Amino acid sequence: MALIDFKIPASIARALNLPVKDARSQQLKVLRKLVDKARFTQFGQFYRFDEMLLSKHIGKALQKNVPIYDYSKIYQEWWYKALEGVPDVCWPGVIKYFALSSGTSEAASKYIPITKDMLRSNTFTSLRQLFTLMRYENLPTSAIGKGWLILGGSTSLQKGPTYYAGDLSGIQQRNIPFWFMGLGLYKPGKKIASVRDWSEKLEEIVEKAPDWDIGFIVGVPAWLQLVMEKIIERYKLKHIHEMWPNLGIYVHGGVAMDPYKKGFEKILAKPLVYIETYLASEGFLAYQTRQGTKGMQLVLNNNIFFEFVPFDAKNFDSEGIMVSNPEVYMVHEIEMNKDYAILISTNAGAWRYAIGDTIRLVDKERSEIVITGRTKHFLSLCGEHLSVDNINKAIEMTSQELNVFIPEFTVTGIPFENSFAHKWYIATDDKVNKEELITTIDEKLKLLNDDYEVERKHALKAIKAEVLSEKVFLEFMESIGKIGGQHKFPRVLKGKMLEEWEAFLARNL
Repeated sequence: MALIDFKIPASIARALNLPVKDARSQQLKVLRKLVDKARFTQFGQFYRFDEMLLSKHIGKALQKNVPIYDYSKIYQEWWYKALEGVPDVCWPGVIKYFALSSGTSEAASKYIPITKDMLRSNTFTSLRQLFTLMRYENLPTSAIGKGWLILGGSTSLQKGPTYYAGDLSGIQQRNIPFWFMGLGLYKPGKKIASVRDWSEKLEEIVEKAPDWDIGFIVGVPAWLQLVMEKIIERYKLKHIHEMWPNLGIYVHGGVAMDPYKKGFEKILAKPLVYIETYLASEGFLAYQTRQGTKGMQLVLNNNIFFEFVPFDAKNFDSEGIMVSNPEVYMVHEIEMNKDYAILISTNAGAWRYAIGDTIRLVDKERSEIVITGRTKHFLSLCGEHLSVDNINKAIEMTSQELNVFIPEFTVTGIPFENSFAHKWYIATDDKVNKEELITTIDEKLKLLNDDYEVERKHALKAIKAEVLSEKVFLEFMESIGKIGGQHKFPRVLKGKMLEEWEAFLARNL
C-alpha cells in the first residue's frame, strides 16, 4: 500500500498550488497571470497585452495577437536585447542567468533566459513532485532523508557583462534552497559541483563516494551509470549498493530510460524506483505522479501556458519545420494518442515558443503525456515516419530479446541503389551477431510502425549497421565539447552533427 493514502483537502491543495480545477481553467488562469505581469515589458507593449487582459477569451487573444516563435526568431527580435542587459524586454527586470543549450543537433549555443521567477517555479514543482512520492506503493523509505547525488553541469558559470551563463542544471544547483543545503542532503557539494572539467568532476565524485550515504540519484542515465561503474571498479565492489545501501530512487529525464535499465540492473543489488521528469531549459513542464505508468502530468498551474500543434504533414514540412499558420490547440482540446509539438509561454519571457519536442497525450483526465521525440529528430526519407519513440522502443525490445546491453545508438538515412537505406550505429560491449542484431531491430520497427513496414517493401531497400564500443560515442561527444550531465547523443543524426560524426569515425576507426 502507499506510504500515505489520503485525499488532499482543496484548501491545502490551493496552498500547495496543486491542481483542484479542470485543465482549461488552470491554464487560462496561468495565462492571465503571465500576461498581467509582462504587460509593461517591451514585448507586452508591442503586442498590446493590456487589450488582451480585457478580452473575454484571453487564449484566443494571445493566438491572434502574438506570432509563434522558434529560438532564432525570438532571439533575433527580442532576447538579444536581454542578453545585452536591457531590462524589461520579455519579462520584468534584468535577466541574470542564461541557460546555454544546443539541444542535440545545433552547433551554436542558444542563450535561454532564466529568471528568478522561473527558478522559484522549478523549485516549487520539484517539491510538489516529492510530495507525490508519499502515494507510491513499496516506496524505499530508507532512501528518505539520505543524500541526493545530483550529476549536472558546473555551477561555475561563464560571466557576461550583466549575466551568468551555463547549463540549466548548474544554474539550478547554484540556486538550491538554503534549507536543502543546510540539511546536508545535496551531493556532490558546492566545491565539486563547481568543477568545469567533466572528467575531473567524475574522479572527485568517485573519490568522495565512500563518505556519502546516497538515497536519491538525479541526472542523465549514461553519465550516472558511468560514475557508478567507476565507483564499483575503484573500490572492487560487486554492485553499487555495497557502497550506498540506501540508494532507492532515481529521478531522471532528458532521454528515454528504458534502453538503459538493463545496464543499470548489472550494477544494482535491488531495484530502484524510477521517477521521470520533463525539465527543459525553458521550464519544468511535467513529472511522473503515479507509479506503474509512463505518463507524466503536465504542470498546468505553475507559470507555464501550453499550446499544441499537431505533428503531421499539414503543419510541418519534411524537415520538421512548422508552417506559417499551423493549427493550434489548448490542452483541453488535444486528442489522445496523437503527436503534438509543444508551444509554451512562461515566466522567463518565452511567448508561444516552440521548444522542438513532440508529445502524446496518454491520459486526458490527468493531462498525462509521454515525450515522443523532436520535430527535427525523426527519420522520413520516403514516408517511413520513424519517430524517436519508435527507435527507443525497438532498441529496448531488441536488447531484451537478444540479452545484450545497448547504452547508445543512433540512426541516419543514406542513398542506396537509386533509393534509400537506414544506417544504424550501435554501441555495445557485449558479444553480438551484427546481422541478427539489425534484423531484430528491423522486425521490431515493422511491428511498431505501419508506415515503416510499408516502406521496407518499397523505397527503403536496406538496413545497415555498424557496431561500436560505447567508448566511441563518449569520445565523440567529448571531441565536440558536449560532455557533461545535460548532453545526450541524438537518436537521429542529420546535418552538421552527422558530418562531424562521420569525420570522427574516419579519423579514429
